[in-house]
Amino acid sequence: MTLSTSLQALDLDDSIQLEQDGSILYLWLNRPESRNAMNLNMVNAIQQVFAAIRNDLSIRAVIIRGEGGTFCAGGDIKDMATLRVEAANVGSLQPYVDFNRRFGAMLEQVEAAPQTVVVILEGAVLGGGFGLACVSDVAISRDNAQFGLPETGLGVIPAQIAPFVLKRIGLTQARRLALLGMRFEGHTALSVGVVHQIAHNEIELEQALQETIQHIKRAAPEASRVTKVLLHRALNEPLSDLLDDAAQQFAQAVGGTEGQEGTMAFIQKRLPNWTDES
Repeated sequence: MTLSTSLQALDLDDSIQLEQDGSILYLWLNRPESRNAMNLNMVNAIQQVFAAIRNDLSIRAVIIRGEGGTFCAGGDIKDMATLRVEAANVGSLQPYVDFNRRFGAMLEQVEAAPQTVVVILEGAVLGGGFGLACVSDVAISRDNAQFGLPETGLGVIPAQIAPFVLKRIGLTQARRLALLGMRFEGHTALSVGVVHQIAHNEIELEQALQETIQHIKRAAPEASRVTKVLLHRALNEPLSDLLDDAAQQFAQAVGGTEGQEGTMAFIQKRLPNWTDES
């Protein structure tokens, strides 16, 4: 299907590939020769996509997965060599700072997307790939996917990743995984809270994805967006003020188009109109 108008003007390289099926956008990490390791081009491309769809109400979900049967092996080591030369040329560590912070900005952008973000995790889910998994709304993994935070074993730190990992799984588990740099598979990722569902083969994986998409389509689009923002706000704002604001949003939802349609659909024992694809 043709991409949404918001995406058609983007000038993207081949580090990612986009496909769209109705209201569902598929974003493929497309560097299989390097196990989809993230370089600056890929980070920039992902940022461009999420900036473009920020206000695109026609896109309800973004499915992120990796070409070649692997999700993402982390940052591209080749970029480090390039940055080393740049740092030497300018006599400053600033090139490292800028590159690292750009990756964190991308994670912030994905996490804040109004759409529901789903990741399909196969093969390597390491370093930056682990961080990307942690900013998703729904994570579905193969049982044999390999997870880990290998940074300390390389003499570096998970600088931009750690805050998102901590938010996802809590300090107790984050400390163990980050400090030991251990590898683990899908069932452990499920038990610590990185992923929500495990698939034991490709058929189960695709079935789980399609079921998730159907659930997304059954939820009212604007209600889903407002709910996602509310959940993130609950982590940072005073409770009483948040609940006051949430009550106002609830009233607006009940009296709004979606609330009225949802109520009538329930009474009439039919699906609400937002489940139909245009």
